Amino acid sequence: MSVPPSNAFGRRRFLTASAGAAFAATTLSSCAASVNSGGGGSGSGKTTTLTVMTVADEWDKPTVQAIEKLLNVKLSIVLYDTAKLNAMLASKNPPDLVRSIGAVDTPYFAARGVMTDLDPYFAQSKVLKDSDIDPVNDVWRFDGKKQGAGPRYGLAKDYSQDSMLWYRTDMFDAANLDHPSDTEPLSYDEVLDLGNRLVKRRLGKVKVYGLNVTGMGFFAQFMQMTASAGGRLFAEDLASVDFSSPEALKALQWYIEYAKANIGPSVTNPNPDGWDGPTYQADRVAMCADGYWFGGLIGEEPKLAEVSRFAPAPQLGSHRVSPCFGATGFWMPKDAKNKEVAWKFFEWYFGGQAAQDRASGGWGIPGLKSLHSKMPQDTPFHKQAFEVQQRELPYFSVLPFTPYVQLAALDGAINKVLPNAIKSGAAAGKIADELNSRMNEQISKGKELVG
Repeated sequence: MSVPPSNAFGRRRFLTASAGAAFAATTLSSCAASVNSGGGGSGSGKTTTLTVMTVADEWDKPTVQAIEKLLNVKLSIVLYDTAKLNAMLASKNPPDLVRSIGAVDTPYFAARGVMTDLDPYFAQSKVLKDSDIDPVNDVWRFDGKKQGAGPRYGLAKDYSQDSMLWYRTDMFDAANLDHPSDTEPLSYDEVLDLGNRLVKRRLGKVKVYGLNVTGMGFFAQFMQMTASAGGRLFAEDLASVDFSSPEALKALQWYIEYAKANIGPSVTNPNPDGWDGPTYQADRVAMCADGYWFGGLIGEEPKLAEVSRFAPAPQLGSHRVSPCFGATGFWMPKDAKNKEVAWKFFEWYFGGQAAQDRASGGWGIPGLKSLHSKMPQDTPFHKQAFEVQQRELPYFSVLPFTPYVQLAALDGAINKVLPNAIKSGAAAGKIADELNSRMNEQISKGKELVG
């Protein structure tokens, strides 16, 4: 999940908004009228171009046309690219809206003063009420020093507790293994053992992965593992990392054992599919950590749903934590040219028909509390996933992320260090020192830029 890219969260997750192509006529006319009154629509004789930076296939062509008609705009889609976004922000010619991962992107962009304070917009909105905003959206707040306080800069379309497990009952049954509990989390050692028992090989090559626990990215998963062991990767001031602590070393050693076992995708043997979706659909992985949102994909295929179940997030120690690494949504750059029209899009996307369609499809816990009741429970599959998710909520947490460097840089350091280190048999302590050196150098440079 180094960027809001299709290969981390999965392309099909981003297609769900297209389900909202059929808009109610009353909603269409009322929303369009309010946009026109903002000076960007037919009332002025002009059509505003609304530029949105997002992932490929965010919306299909009929949905784009419906949005354009709804808001009386011309929608210009710019594919998300970190370097391009940073360049557009620096030139003060940014998109009107940017899709980002709230949990890890908000501190970085807010600390650089490039995000619009949306509090005045929320205060006047009749669609997005402050009392209706799920607490997870505090990841989109930053007061200059810490996440969760200060102005609200964006909103999550949905979220999940991203270390939770999906597993295939048919594969467990074939291996004569008990199914994981719906209520009690497995330990990471138990998960590793299960992965070893579930993997299937042919002619020395893996045919079916037994396990993938880093489908949501490497650094983020290390954060969860370290936290569940009672530690933390970032220092309290978020200006450095420490993989050398006993808790972080324990997480690192576990991952080394996982990679050496070659039972699932890793830095030494990446998944050629790029993410877990196609692999799971093709019956080539028995267990994966992807969060509630992954059920949206599974639920679309009845035969797959019939043999799929959801389980709590595994723990490395006795400090049970089940974090969110995403809370993906949109934010508005400070120098955006069409803020009023962008806000009308915001209201439609997060509070209108599009939001209702996403909620009912099971593609994550909605970002608005009023939409939680639309989470699907109509099938045994959906009911089991919903109940497991509800029981997991008390262990929800957002692990604070540094404002000084982007997640892509930290995942990049892991990808540079770990493959050769693991293959050469380097000790965990030596690997930790190398990670600390590379990451802290990048964080230090970022801190100098922020001031």
